[in-house]
Amino acid sequence: MNVAIFPGQGAQFVGMGKELYEQSSLAKERFTTANKILGFSITDIMFDGDDDTLKETEVTQPAIFLHSVISYELAQKSTPDMAAGHSLGEFSALTAMGALSFEDGLRLVSKRAKTMQAACDVTKGTMAAVLGLADDLVENTCAELDGVVVAANYNCPGQLVISGEFSAVEAACEKLKEAGAKRALLLPVGGAFHSPLMEPARDELAKAILETTIHTPSCPIYQNVAAAPIQDASIIKENLIAQLTGPVKWTQTIKQMLEDGASLFTEYGPGKVLQGLVKKIDREAEVKSAVLD
Repeated sequence: MNVAIFPGQGAQFVGMGKELYEQSSLAKERFTTANKILGFSITDIMFDGDDDTLKETEVTQPAIFLHSVISYELAQKSTPDMAAGHSLGEFSALTAMGALSFEDGLRLVSKRAKTMQAACDVTKGTMAAVLGLADDLVENTCAELDGVVVAANYNCPGQLVISGEFSAVEAACEKLKEAGAKRALLLPVGGAFHSPLMEPARDELAKAILETTIHTPSCPIYQNVAAAPIQDASIIKENLIAQLTGPVKWTQTIKQMLEDGASLFTEYGPGKVLQGLVKKIDREAEVKSAVLD
């Protein structure tokens, strides 16, 4: 069975999408529409901007969404059997599979980015990558500490990202190093994504999601918080809202897809991060990048 996967924040690079824009009338149309919806020239930043500006959450999220969805539209010849996206990538997956219109998908991504940035400004938090420990050991260590620190991204076996208050994340890193972690290092991110510290963003984003029309996707979407195939529009909305403060269960998602018959994973969007994670979850899995016309 064929699977479409879509990357999240961190896959961006200056110059992304420029070739698509120059070679495809559809891509040019999509980017032009995006500039109007966003109210600023995201194409200028993506194509010829600087790293620091592109890394800003309000720019990064729509930039990756645009690259991913346009790549899918240009490359895909038939509907996949399953789809999933890592964090932000879930919105790309839903748009690519027809659950969201392009315009609505972009508006939600923009709203998500703005509300997440606002939540970061309310409470300063951070994230850290923990390598070489079992998930349950990391979870239990976090649970024993004072302050907010939780498992946020289950990327692959032995690679889990934690998220929360600065002091709690730093304390967790020290404890996890003592417990034998190969590495436990703070990440250069703007806040504590996928943790309770994102709660201030929840109401505003939830309102936007609930007001947006979501159709039945063309194939099951394995959503981050459920790690299970979903096609019911009302459940999709609930899971999108829960994703803001809940964990990205990528390891669990890929394992479930493989159990359900997945054989070939194609990544749509910038970079090859997800392909690497899939191979770490199952060495026998077949992965590839999208081939664009």
